Amino acid sequence: MMLIENKKIAIVGGGIGGLTLARLLQMRGADIQVYERDIDRGVRVQGSTLDLHEGTGLEAITRAGLIDEFYKYHRPTASKLRIVDKKLHVIFDDHDHIAAVAENRPEIDRAPLREILLNSLNTDTVVWNRHFVSMEKKGEGWKLQFKNGQTAYADLVIAADGANSKIRPYLNAPNPIYSGITLVEGNIYDAQKNAPKLFEFTKGGKVMAFGDEQFIGYGTKGDGSIMFVASTKAPEHVFKEQSNDVNLKQQVSDWLNVNFSGWGEAWEEFFANENVYFIPRPQYYFPLDQSWITQSNLTMIGDAAHRMPPFAGEGANVAMQDAFELAACLTDGNFESLELALSYFEKQMVQRGAAATQDTLENSDRMHSATALQQMLDFFTETEE
Repeated sequence: MMLIENKKIAIVGGGIGGLTLARLLQMRGADIQVYERDIDRGVRVQGSTLDLHEGTGLEAITRAGLIDEFYKYHRPTASKLRIVDKKLHVIFDDHDHIAAVAENRPEIDRAPLREILLNSLNTDTVVWNRHFVSMEKKGEGWKLQFKNGQTAYADLVIAADGANSKIRPYLNAPNPIYSGITLVEGNIYDAQKNAPKLFEFTKGGKVMAFGDEQFIGYGTKGDGSIMFVASTKAPEHVFKEQSNDVNLKQQVSDWLNVNFSGWGEAWEEFFANENVYFIPRPQYYFPLDQSWITQSNLTMIGDAAHRMPPFAGEGANVAMQDAFELAACLTDGNFESLELALSYFEKQMVQRGAAATQDTLENSDRMHSATALQQMLDFFTETEE
């Protein structure tokens, strides 16, 4: 605790990684504020169901003293998987087995996980409606400027503001690299009504479809919505900036219908649905050998530090490990200075992030290959055995 005693710590970003870190540091008596751009905690949170892994996400929840709360909201059926071809012919069905092949990676929706973490924090730890704009050095720390005109001071700033982090440039860290894959995220609320066939097809679990070196994956969430992703190899800038949501929706819908034209009518509930909300997401990653000069009053965790595509389920888990590793470095008394603590943390974090990114890129290649369906079938049948 000595390193951060009497120091004000600002975590910028109230996602899973930032909130996990806030909880762990607060348990050690740290003076923490989380600055989050959402207007309030009631804003609908997007995002897929998460599977937490032993040694990373589950370890973080255990250290945070929240494992019992986690299992109150954990969704056992969400792990059940159907692997299909592009015409929705079932190749592998987890529902035929008593235990899901991935049940050692229990699943939970992002929204309840975020609520568990928020409820574990002291009142007023999270400061809402704080969209980070810039910061400047002030004394030994930083003065932060927010979009609404408010400012704040912190002795130590921790960037947890995601893949498009506005704080990362203050560390002079390398720029991202385009992976060659672009995906479209689609969200459909009240999916039982608005996409009944594909909703029913999940059996409460998730579906992974492969064909034509492309991928579609989706699953139902506890709130009755569906989030799907459709990904393919594509040039980096296939989507242009749009002035309004209607233009963007039409552009994305047209792109899906052209690029996935061989997938047939089975997917029209996703591609031609007036109730779907599209988000185009070209996929980037940071260099595996990235480095930067450690500062004594600034660091980063999660996607801000090791952005990667979502094709191995590692992003949130690695972010949660970042949280407990950083908390330990700051509070366990093993370092003589903040700079030494942060330097050790960052070196370890970059190595972990590089390994997870490498796994993700290799999995992305498999999932977008001509033999993807057979490779994924082999993987899951081997896992079952």
